[in-house]
Amino acid sequence: MWLPRTAVSVDHFHLVQLANQALTEVRQQLSHQVRGRRGRAVDPAWAHRMLLLRASDTLSDRARAKLETVFATDDPTRKLKAAWGVKEQVRTLLRTGSLKDAELAKEELERLVKESNQPETTRLWRTICRWWKEIEVLIVTGATTGKVEANNTSIKQIKRTGPGFVKSTNYTTRIMLRSAARTAVNHP
Repeated sequence: MWLPRTAVSVDHFHLVQLANQALTEVRQQLSHQVRGRRGRAVDPAWAHRMLLLRASDTLSDRARAKLETVFATDDPTRKLKAAWGVKEQVRTLLRTGSLKDAELAKEELERLVKESNQPETTRLWRTICRWWKEIEVLIVTGATTGKVEANNTSIKQIKRTGPGFVKSTNYTTRIMLRSAARTAVNHP
């Protein structure tokens, strides 16, 4: 009623987090299927699990080679590589700058999810479909709640550590000072 032209937007961080979670679940299940146990440091998929979660465009040649080793030695079912492809396509979708490009990326994501044929990636796909209008708002506006969430985290940290503050006004002062300091650093 008060803000009739507002729209809800999703935060890209949380969508990537969901994609990473799906990939992690696939990796863990694969370890149980192949080895009958949890992953260990000697297993390439476990040893390089953080590389699996990184964006492919940030990987060095050496890191890419390690990932290829993981896929070649620790992924006999090819499920891990399929889930990794789905995760990377989610990142691609979120980087698009127009609704037309986003729709094309979504179609490619749907193809990869169907090809993957895994409950984890299917669940991720259903979530993306359910939130598609909000994803479109993110793509069009680029608006996220990232700054607000960062401020809330800072406030919670101040309250948790609370260096001897007895009065709530002292907490408020500390929070305002921190906010002012961050604003001064970010906007010279």
